[in-house]
Amino acid sequence: MATKTNPGRFFEDYAVGQVIGHAVPRTVAEGERALYHALYPARHALYSSDVFAATCGLDGSPLDDLLAFHTVFGKTVPDVSLNAVANLGYAEGRWLLPVYPGDTLRSVSEVIGIKENSNGKSGNVYVRTQGLNQNDEVVLDYVRWVMVRKRDAASPAPEAVLPELRKVVPAEDLVIPEGLSFEDYDFTLAGEPHRLADYEIGEKIDHVDGVTIEEAEHMLATRLWQNTAKVHFDATFREDGKRLIYGGHVISMARALSFNGLANAQMIVALNGGAHANPCFAGDTVKAWSEVLDKAETGAPGVGAIRLRLVAVKQGAAPFALKGADGKYLPEVLLDLDYWALMPL
Repeated sequence: MATKTNPGRFFEDYAVGQVIGHAVPRTVAEGERALYHALYPARHALYSSDVFAATCGLDGSPLDDLLAFHTVFGKTVPDVSLNAVANLGYAEGRWLLPVYPGDTLRSVSEVIGIKENSNGKSGNVYVRTQGLNQNDEVVLDYVRWVMVRKRDAASPAPEAVLPELRKVVPAEDLVIPEGLSFEDYDFTLAGEPHRLADYEIGEKIDHVDGVTIEEAEHMLATRLWQNTAKVHFDATFREDGKRLIYGGHVISMARALSFNGLANAQMIVALNGGAHANPCFAGDTVKAWSEVLDKAETGAPGVGAIRLRLVAVKQGAAPFALKGADGKYLPEVLLDLDYWALMPL
């Protein structure tokens, strides 16, 4: 009997240089913004107010950078991570153009690395993904790598190819949206008085607030991004009978929580690296803290860049604790994300 369903790709189906065009293009609108802000306590002013965005030199309020990321990411799941064991990391991510309501996004990925794991049952696949708008302009570019199951454990291991990836996107390579200016930035409307000069490298910020993850909300979010990974939907897919929370849900939750202390870290412009350190499940309470890793000026009027480590933790985590003496992430740590954001000087 012929089958027309998509079983997803297994490790043997990938080869370096392979280019994958992903279905289905998605036109994003104000409804996505409203739902995003309902799912997360997101309230950065640049993404909440057309008037505020206009005073910063933009045509209007863009959609949240992570909303664009999740939309582009979700397109890739049926072709890259439908049979994944885990999403392992990110590198060299850059937001190149703001995404506005009415834009249509699609995704294309290129396989840039493969390596079978020592157990012979899975392997790591590295892909560079581009998100493009309706004008074929690249709005987002990033690398991620996933652990994917093999179809047949007895199949021969391919020659390992590991891409050389930069640990940090240099400040000079950050793309500043055309027209962006923070010279008339309204700190009162933004919610906090702190500018780039007020932060010190090495400073750690406890974002204080927490949100308990609900089953219904994470399912709604994952469907919104059209993410079809089985581990997020099918409770029978894991031996423990739990649906794994999509890592992007944790990223957005932590980023939204970081408003308390980093309200003026507005646009995310680069993703240097990231790890989903431990699984998150419904019922976990997520909190967050940040560490200032670097600061830089940009060529835009009044605009600086701040490099931040954003750490999401769950209940029971000690303050600012990250790794144990063995160098491994503590079990309470959910996310370790390194990114650049734009902030008034």
